[in-house]
Amino acid sequence: MKSKLPYLKNLFFLCSFLFFYSQGAKAGNGIMLYTPYTHISVPPGESIDYSVEVKNYGNQRKDVAIGLSGLPEDWEATLKAGGYSIERIAVLPGEKKTVSLTLNVPLKVDKGKYNIRLVAKNYDVLPIVVNVSEEGTFKTEFSSDQINMEGHSKSNFNFSTKLKNHTGEKQLYSLLASPPRGWNVAFKPNGRQATAVEIAPGKTTNITVEVKPSSQVKSGSYKIPIKASNKFSTANLELEVVIKGSYDLELTTPTGLLSSSITSGKEKHMELLVRNTGSSELRNIGFSYSKPKDWEISMEPDTIPMIKAGGATKVKATIKAADKAIPGDYLPKITAKTPEASSTASLRVQVKTPLLWGWLGIFIILGTLGAIYYLFKKYGRR
Repeated sequence: MKSKLPYLKNLFFLCSFLFFYSQGAKAGNGIMLYTPYTHISVPPGESIDYSVEVKNYGNQRKDVAIGLSGLPEDWEATLKAGGYSIERIAVLPGEKKTVSLTLNVPLKVDKGKYNIRLVAKNYDVLPIVVNVSEEGTFKTEFSSDQINMEGHSKSNFNFSTKLKNHTGEKQLYSLLASPPRGWNVAFKPNGRQATAVEIAPGKTTNITVEVKPSSQVKSGSYKIPIKASNKFSTANLELEVVIKGSYDLELTTPTGLLSSSITSGKEKHMELLVRNTGSSELRNIGFSYSKPKDWEISMEPDTIPMIKAGGATKVKATIKAADKAIPGDYLPKITAKTPEASSTASLRVQVKTPLLWGWLGIFIILGTLGAIYYLFKKYGRR
């Protein structure tokens, strides 16, 4: 007699198959969600695009509500079909529709696995795992080893700064400054002037910040806020410039008149005024000259030890014309200078003929006229 055990086994497997099939059919109820990429590893800030098939293997049209469950906070997601954002989709029996799912992983995110479910309500659930491969952050760092500089108003202040991108993506930063009115600030990433800079993830760019004070600036301390900014993050840095005072001087005459006259080979004394028109005292003011050939210029004193801000000192210039200087206008120049400032007075000196030569000319003319008169009188009757 043959054993009935094989038949009983076959019957058991058939019943089991029918049971699980009926449970699966009941659970799926004719709708199945499918995508081939259910486990993806990405860095922070990545955008993931899924193509999901909604299959209807039933015998009736299904109008399916579709959405996401378990989406982490600050993550963004969109569901689209036919170019439109959707919440429901209708599928005919035996057909399938394609839904585009986009997940935007934020820049500021913890490393690890994130479990998300795409749900066809009352029909099917599609598990999706996103593995964030590294720690993400929005942080951008703007720093400088020296944020304070001191100098006078005509100085250029060059600050060496560093801008670091701590995010997981390449970033484009706008470079902005809020200096006092009349000041000028220029950014020079890697030596070239620009208003924006692009930095790779985790990298640092050296930026020279050139600050030029206003020409009317007074002594004091001035703050210059700067920042690097984009839609994800902003990094701020405050620089400081201390103006000790401005340096400027003026060389003129007490009356403002810079013209005179001189006779060839003679000396002329002129009184000049050296005025400190800056806001800081000036020290060790010396003089230099630009003069016609064979002329001589000297100053008394030849050096001024100090002039306070707003003060003035008189000096005497001695100008000697060349012995053979012909009549006309000459333009000698005298410059007062310190390491911080200088001023040049352009003088107009008219050279005149010596008086002796004038009288000699008159005598020659009179003698010539007398000789003509004598000759006319003596020989005029013949």
